[in-house]
Amino acid sequence: MWKLIMGLSIAIFFIMTTIASPAAQHVQMQETIPSYAKWGRLAVQETKAKYANAKIVDYLHVGKETKDDTSIEKFKLWLNEGDREFGVFIHIEFDTETEKVQSVTFEETDR
Repeated sequence: MWKLIMGLSIAIFFIMTTIASPAAQHVQMQETIPSYAKWGRLAVQETKAKYANAKIVDYLHVGKETKDDTSIEKFKLWLNEGDREFGVFIHIEFDTETEKVQSVTFEETDR
């Protein structure tokens, strides 16, 4: 009887963890996606377009600035282009309510 109870308990535990685990992982993954991820993808995409021969070797979200009806997401990407390594600050300005991009600016830096 004891073996039957233990066997059923283990089987139920296995079934419950197998069923619940993917759903829990999905929810957990959604919670860990930062709010600036959408803008980070755009920053990388725009940088690749502007610096087509460069390799992006590092990425940093610098912060967000909100003013009146617009917001600016700020990033710094470190690029390697041949023998040259340099940073690029990317500012994405967009309408806070509609999220329509108003401008994307680049500023190179050696630091």
